[in-house]
Amino acid sequence: MKAIWNNTVIAESNDTVVVENNHYFPADAIKKEFFEDSIAQTSCPWKGRASYYSLSVNGEKNKDAAWYYPEPKEAAKEVKGRVAFWKGVKVEK
Repeated sequence: MKAIWNNTVIAESNDTVVVENNHYFPADAIKKEFFEDSIAQTSCPWKGRASYYSLSVNGEKNKDAAWYYPEPKEAAKEVKGRVAFWKGVKVEK
């Protein structure tokens, strides 16, 4: 699977985990040069507290376009150490 934004592959892996129709990529599959830490956080009742990354690709920013669960709840332990995408990031084979 590939995650693509602004015509650039920002993550690539054959080992994604699908939860709620989102592909979670291993953290070592993301191209870190395109990711910036964000202060944004949200909470999910069964997965826990999510943290976010903003993307910066070819001079354009996509705020809070990737998320991860640093300490997921037991029900979502398979997403620990993984990153998922939204906000126009295309995930495809």
